Amino acid sequence: MLLSRFQALVLLCAAVPVSAQTIVLKAARLFDGKADKLQSPGLVVVTGQRIESVGTGSELPANAQVIDLGDATLLPGFMDAHTHLGYPGGGDGPTFLIRMLQQTVAERTLASSVSARLTLQAGFTTVRDLGGMDFINVGLREGINKGHIEGPRMQTTAYSIGSTGGHCDPTNGTRFGVLQPELSPPAIANGPDAIRAAVRWNHKYGADVIKVCATGGVLSLVDDVDSPQLTQEELNALVDQSHTMKLRAAAHAHGAEGAKRAIRAGIDSIEHGSFMDDEALRLMIQKGTFYVPTLMALEGVKPSLAAGRLDPHIAKKARLAIDAIDATARKAISMGVRIAFGTDAAVYPHGMNAGEFRLLVAHGMKPIAALRAATSVDAELLGLSDRLGTLQAGKIADIIAVPGDPLQDIRVTERVMFVMKEGKIYRNTK
Repeated sequence: MLLSRFQALVLLCAAVPVSAQTIVLKAARLFDGKADKLQSPGLVVVTGQRIESVGTGSELPANAQVIDLGDATLLPGFMDAHTHLGYPGGGDGPTFLIRMLQQTVAERTLASSVSARLTLQAGFTTVRDLGGMDFINVGLREGINKGHIEGPRMQTTAYSIGSTGGHCDPTNGTRFGVLQPELSPPAIANGPDAIRAAVRWNHKYGADVIKVCATGGVLSLVDDVDSPQLTQEELNALVDQSHTMKLRAAAHAHGAEGAKRAIRAGIDSIEHGSFMDDEALRLMIQKGTFYVPTLMALEGVKPSLAAGRLDPHIAKKARLAIDAIDATARKAISMGVRIAFGTDAAVYPHGMNAGEFRLLVAHGMKPIAALRAATSVDAELLGLSDRLGTLQAGKIADIIAVPGDPLQDIRVTERVMFVMKEGKIYRNTK
């Protein structure tokens, strides 16, 4: 068969490898994601999607594009281990539910793409998304992976798993029949066998992480914030099934008893943990459980609380959690619990994720440790340490820059000026 000139040219081009572009990033300082101090000056060589070398001893290719960011600090792309990109931002409880009922799935999906872009522009190149509705978060992950939209790399659950009437039950607080059956997926389960089935159902429909509600929550309408909502046997089944399927599992747990049940079961991380006691914290250290305090979540609730926009029951729970989390976070940090960076994005407006750095430092964490929490520590929690979380040769080129020195002023993390994900530049506002 004879080939046209165009076909022959296409085949010829496909046969000849195209040299990947090399970019050299320079800045006054560099944080590699693991060290106890910054390097100065900072230099990273990127070829294609990978980091080729780090440090001033690196050989600079003659044809490289050089980007000098000046008095800035280069860092690994930030990670947020607790987001909800499929939900609009704002911690107002019932109003949030009303918006969910009024808007079509298509409208909410389009809005989530904006949230994803805001998150990436804020320097967060990887997130763990812990629950949504209508599989918007799963679709968002796929859209980002395929290059249809801009956003962070995502690990996501499909639906959060919980008990009937619990914090993760989307029909909680509504009369029977209003939200049935569409919003009552098999993820709402009772008993060890049903919980195992819920994990399998999540995996079947695209989850690559499992989220469970072990206790009540703040923004749900009828449950207590700290009461356990699953038995020890149910949590044992959830973690065993998750780990058997090579999925990691996170537990929403404000109350101490529910958190301890999840920790004993072998959960990978505790989210929120507002009322955890010393026994729970010691158990986390013993088991190596990560703690994701999500301090930004309660910051996000405060404006609605102060304005009187919250349902009275939710307002009471919010005050209890706000009063408790301060001491719990301080104690966890001082005791050496492994703190991972997560914010509960959607309870506050998307794109403000870096506010968690300020709050962690205010609760006693050293700035360098806070930076590690959002880079190498989160990479370990998410199982991505082999390719992300540090600036090292061979790793994926997720690199950001902030103005000045974050060890002197941690709030410069809120003013990200440069974002590169997989070697592609998404922001450069020097």
